[in-house]
Amino acid sequence: MPKSTYMTLRSASLALLLALVVPVVAGAQSAEDLGAGTSGRKASTFPLKPALDQEQAAQLSARFLTRFHYDPQPLDDAMSQKIYKAYLDDLDGEKVFFTQADLAKFAPLKTQLDDAIWNQDLSGPFGIFNLYVQRAIDRMTYARGLLKKGFDLSGNESYNFDRKKADWPKDPSELDELWRKRTMNDWLRLKLAGKSDDDIRKTLDKRYAGYIDRVKQLDSEDAFQAFMTAYANTTDPHTDYFGPRAAENFDISMKLSLEGIGAVLSARDEYTQIREIVPGGPAAKSAKVHVGDRIVAIGQGASGPMVDVIGWRLDDVVNKIRGKKDTTVRLEILPADSGVDGKHEVITLVRKKVSIEESAAKKKVIEVKDGATTRKIGVIELPTFYSDFGARSEGDPQYKSASRDVTKLLGELKAEGVEGVVVDLRNNGGGSLAEANELTGLFIDKGPVVQVRDARGQVGVQGDDDPGMAWSGPMAVMVNRGSASASEIFAAAIQDYGRGLIIGEQTFGKGTVQTLVDLDRVAGSAGDNEKPQYGELKMTIQEFFRINGGSTQLKGVTPDILFPKSGDEKDFGESTYDNALPWTQIPPADYKPVADLKAYLPQLQKLHDQRVASSPGWKLMLDQLAEYRKMRDKTSVSLNLAQREQERKELDAMQADFRTRHKQIDGDAAIDTQDTLDDGLDANERSLKSELKEEKDAKKAKDVPLEETAHILFDAVGLIKADPKLASEVLPYGGKNPDAPAMVASASSTAAAPATH
Repeated sequence: MPKSTYMTLRSASLALLLALVVPVVAGAQSAEDLGAGTSGRKASTFPLKPALDQEQAAQLSARFLTRFHYDPQPLDDAMSQKIYKAYLDDLDGEKVFFTQADLAKFAPLKTQLDDAIWNQDLSGPFGIFNLYVQRAIDRMTYARGLLKKGFDLSGNESYNFDRKKADWPKDPSELDELWRKRTMNDWLRLKLAGKSDDDIRKTLDKRYAGYIDRVKQLDSEDAFQAFMTAYANTTDPHTDYFGPRAAENFDISMKLSLEGIGAVLSARDEYTQIREIVPGGPAAKSAKVHVGDRIVAIGQGASGPMVDVIGWRLDDVVNKIRGKKDTTVRLEILPADSGVDGKHEVITLVRKKVSIEESAAKKKVIEVKDGATTRKIGVIELPTFYSDFGARSEGDPQYKSASRDVTKLLGELKAEGVEGVVVDLRNNGGGSLAEANELTGLFIDKGPVVQVRDARGQVGVQGDDDPGMAWSGPMAVMVNRGSASASEIFAAAIQDYGRGLIIGEQTFGKGTVQTLVDLDRVAGSAGDNEKPQYGELKMTIQEFFRINGGSTQLKGVTPDILFPKSGDEKDFGESTYDNALPWTQIPPADYKPVADLKAYLPQLQKLHDQRVASSPGWKLMLDQLAEYRKMRDKTSVSLNLAQREQERKELDAMQADFRTRHKQIDGDAAIDTQDTLDDGLDANERSLKSELKEEKDAKKAKDVPLEETAHILFDAVGLIKADPKLASEVLPYGGKNPDAPAMVASASSTAAAPATH
């Protein structure tokens, strides 16, 4: 039955186009430990066929979606047509594999997918997937054949790479022409990067051959996941189906822990490579596993046979490395500094519970100096609203949760003497509803936080019942287009209470709540099978509303102080979904604002405008955003070498100007943190060392929006300290809280009595 309540963005579809790209894992939650095939790993047996438990899972999902969804829709011919469109869009959204002749063959299925699910016969959707796999192999094989002759780059052709709104090619000859141009553009990109024709030919042939190998490793779970994703997302943008593999990874992302060796893996060539060592994990403690090492074989237990995993899928390698706590796994390693013929080493590790700190809350202190005044502003970066529901329900006192971690960090920031706190929720796509509620409670005394309406129209109010605040001083919440769901609940509540400043871009606009349904438990098979059969359904069951009665659905949260838009709103956000729920509102909850930030918001806006108008760093950011928007609005490129070389020279000059300006602003540290010209390579074709260096440099780059947010909070503290009357208006509860006396001491000899914490 339903396990927990989640508020997350729509998960990415498992379209084959994604499978064609070698995954580069960023964070232990996405790798080994979300988590592997052999030199000679057998390809899947084609055509792929649906398993009985998959057909049963599809029917079981339909029963739930048509009865218990927040906006239940019948699974009939009309829904079948929507699923059909979504399935093809997920598989071939760029219209580069199927032809119109293929679509004509598929046409009868438009109104039969509902019957396929109800009758437990998925041969139709699997037939589409099988043909897709074949078309992908055919296209890559065709592209490899083109490499032998090379290309004439002196013509006046162009390549339209944005084909989302294009028609499917009429026939194979039109598809050949499309792929000729695609391959020609790949060739030209490498040519512009200075590669010789022989090097280009070798690089692309290896790339396309790798694509073919990975496509051949797709299995029935991939096909089923792709189809069920299309069905779930057709119901609403945030309802998803998770097969057993995907369900495990989602669970890890919520609890930020797993049982494994503590290593982040990535696929590179035929190898699975160690990309990162998680501090404190078995791999790190062994001191025998190093970044860049390649895993060539895996053995279970102290004496189990070693299984060659060269050429395996990354998730298959991951599954072999993962295992129950305190069990043993042996890795046969080809060291990073050895060639392919180097001496192998066998390392024995005991699996343990590993915390994924990369996605946990973090803090830092920014010292803002303006004239003769310097103030410390604390920053808490929260990537997601995580919670280990299982550990919490079992009474584990050390269970992981966002609000618990933030409470601890706020205490540390207090001890460091910060005068304001920024909660950075940029690109935080959501997570646990309970955590959003509890996190808000850290910044208000008590009161409602969010209203929730179910499918029957009944409205409930969730809030903070515990008096006291972990932080009662000035605060700001940073948001952008990627701030969604639970992030929007928190930001909206802080705004409605007048508790803090909301700064940044308009948020995503997701106003729905999902629950996770364990289909094995529903089917009564959880106790009979050690491994999950049916997967899980993340289903929309409620809509949430601000305590002022408005919804964040479609509209999101509008910041008090707006920063420039990134330009992603055209393709990213609730408003981009055709089947998004409409905006509505309900009566407000019974609450009272704790402060009135409008009392100094105009002053803060004026100070911000004056500062950024003369800020070289802000002007540079605007220029880079303008160039980014210009580049992302392009839908085609020239295939003429001379023209592309001229464009490259202009781009090089512009980037050189950006680097010069960065150096003038930030010093020598800025040189290696800026964009470089396209090298024509896929991510896995670059050296791991250079890739990691680029990521490290990017983390060191100045965060201009964050620094400006800290400066706005600096201004707020200054205004509060200078004016006791203003302080009583803009501080929570009129400044009658533990932190208020320090804020007004310099301007008033009368200190308010501290409130009970």
